[in-house]
Amino acid sequence: MARIIEGERRIIKMSVDDILNIVREYQVLCKKSCCYEHTRELLSKAQFYIPEDL
Repeated sequence: MARIIEGERRIIKMSVDDILNIVREYQVLCKKSCCYEHTRELLSKAQFYIPEDL
């Protein structure tokens, strides 16, 4: 679970599972991408959610 650390800047500390889930979503999303520009377009429309540890 992600944890937000308050300070001068907000920092999000993520677990290994969080990062692997993001990579997995990225791979699924960009599987059909043909080029760099198309990948950027797909990612700009995507929303990634990380559950926060309270």
